[in-house]
Amino acid sequence: MRAYDVIKHKRDGGELSKEQIRFFVDGLVKGSIPDYQVSALLMAIYFRGMTDSETAELTFAIRDSGDKLDIKVDGLKADKHSTGGVGDKTSLVVMPIVASCGIKVAKMSGRGLGHTGGTVDKLESIQGFDCALSADEFSKTVSEIGLSITGQSGNLAPADKILYALRDVTATVDSIPLIASSIMGKKLAVGDDVIVLDVKCGSGAFMKSYGDSERLASACVNIGKAAGKRISALITDMDVPLGNAIGNSLEVIEAIEALKGSGPSDLVELSVALAAEILHLSGQGSLIECEQRAREQIQSGKALDVFAQMVESQGGNKEWVFDTAFFPKAKHIVSVIADKSGYIERVNAENYGIAASLLGAGRSKADESIDHTAGIIIRKKVGDFVNKGDEIASLQFNNGNVDQAIKLISESTILSHVPPKKRPLLLGRIGFAPKEKQ
Repeated sequence: MRAYDVIKHKRDGGELSKEQIRFFVDGLVKGSIPDYQVSALLMAIYFRGMTDSETAELTFAIRDSGDKLDIKVDGLKADKHSTGGVGDKTSLVVMPIVASCGIKVAKMSGRGLGHTGGTVDKLESIQGFDCALSADEFSKTVSEIGLSITGQSGNLAPADKILYALRDVTATVDSIPLIASSIMGKKLAVGDDVIVLDVKCGSGAFMKSYGDSERLASACVNIGKAAGKRISALITDMDVPLGNAIGNSLEVIEAIEALKGSGPSDLVELSVALAAEILHLSGQGSLIECEQRAREQIQSGKALDVFAQMVESQGGNKEWVFDTAFFPKAKHIVSVIADKSGYIERVNAENYGIAASLLGAGRSKADESIDHTAGIIIRKKVGDFVNKGDEIASLQFNNGNVDQAIKLISESTILSHVPPKKRPLLLGRIGFAPKEKQ
């Protein structure tokens, strides 16, 4: 078999076989197929697409390209994945809720890049927190605490790292089969039994339209179905930032507030919905019953206690969980002021995320450092009425490009004389659970 023939077959609209896909993925990992041929196949896939069968086989090949975790625990293991958004700190709320209900949570997360934040970066804003656990340390924490969140291991799904790097420089990132296989290849390598996906839709998401979000959600659920997983996807709104905080330590503080029962309503509602989805797929009752249980875990303080235990187990200072005043603050605070009165009709959530990056909260390249204290606190959200001179947002920074960030926030906040129609937080659901496991 030759790489040339595989590329030509897909270029001409053919369906790749399992053998062809395995040959190609094996070759790119070993280095026997050069980058330029891998790039050619990616472009052919971008234009020709992939069938459900091809996408599943590519995912399984990515899963099998390196190490796979085999965490031995009693009962089910669960994970939740977000496709990325602005102010999206739900993992820090959802996973402790689920773990406090007895479901083991083994979560591998990434760092932020571009306008979206990464869970690993957020957790590392807690003094001493270690996101670089070995496989044994990860397994031990999951077994003992019920919850561990760590960075991706060095040899987990190595094919995905190669493919993603090439997609990033060949304008093939926004291919739904390639996105789905990237997400699910890593998830399946971890070996969780229950997977819930939060597929974002809107100006702050990679998927801007509902149709694209639905197609991505369906592709991921179909892959999980083929792998025998209990899986579902919620399609959720990302036309506005989630919660009021954007930036690493600011988002951790807000997540802790949510676990204490005092977080922003949109963050709490989405976190409860995602936690209930996991609990439901895990056989703990109807969605309504599971939503009630998720709220009880917050109200009782049990979810917060599990989060604190995880922080301590992974080297972090758990006192920061119970008293967020310990988190360092940025040296400078500047307000973005409304230049006229009106209702906030809409915002560009992606530009809000970019503004936070300009302040130092994000990175444009994977090896850049970030300022954990930098970020934005949103004072007025879509639907709110503002008077001329009101504060729209508070920008917190040490050495960031504050002038450009102010300009971006101002230009991305659109006012109107009439209140906008309320957009729902949950836009759709695509679900599957193997019947034999119900």
